[in-house]
Amino acid sequence: MNLEQYRYFLKDSIRKTIDFSRTDQSRGIKAPPIEKPYSLDSERVELINADWGKLFDITLSKAIKNRESRRNYNNEPLTLTQLSFLLWATQGIRMCAEDIAFRNVPSAGCRHALETYMAVFNVEKAKSGEKLKEGIYRYLPLTHELLFEFSENDLQEKMIKATFGQIFAGKSAVTFIWTAIPYRMEWRYGLDSHKVIAMDTGHVGQNMYLACEAIGAGTCAIGAYDQDYLDELLHLDGEDEFAIYLAPVGKI
Repeated sequence: MNLEQYRYFLKDSIRKTIDFSRTDQSRGIKAPPIEKPYSLDSERVELINADWGKLFDITLSKAIKNRESRRNYNNEPLTLTQLSFLLWATQGIRMCAEDIAFRNVPSAGCRHALETYMAVFNVEKAKSGEKLKEGIYRYLPLTHELLFEFSENDLQEKMIKATFGQIFAGKSAVTFIWTAIPYRMEWRYGLDSHKVIAMDTGHVGQNMYLACEAIGAGTCAIGAYDQDYLDELLHLDGEDEFAIYLAPVGKI
């Protein structure tokens, strides 16, 4: 293994080798969509909008001080309100302008190459105790909704297998899976895109940790997973879109 070759990924040396006048943006090619398209006939769940500062009141210093990776969760469900807050904190949109979406996390060139999927196991939809059905969902940031993608038999066991036996990936209330659609970034930056996609994913992960502290939940980011197995589980092609990061979340 050539360690120097892989260290190169961490550097920005490639920037000096790129002719940015030849990127698709510079050539006048239309930008890719902000959000992955879906059928309007698909099953969707409206999420909650609230004054989050009043609902989940925690100081930033306390959230930072208490932040830690937590792998043990109890059987208490997340509420739809709590899930809405986590999605708002990690990928929520503040404002859109043409082909740009300003979100609650930073992204290089405001390109936001990530999609948010969730393996939902234990989320309370209403105070009556009704729960979201178990399955794979995707966040629709433009409308602040959940898109039901599909059901999957033995999903908990498959999430554990996808993360090389990390039990908490299947014992959470929800396991978030972020995927990358590289062309959203490549459209602007060409070969200088891939390091910043990884950096953007880190921004999302940190917001998840702090938001979990605000709702009395725990998370532990996962970067070790079976790429091919997880991409297939999510029905991704593994080329134009693929899994890049995970974060199980549960009450503690």
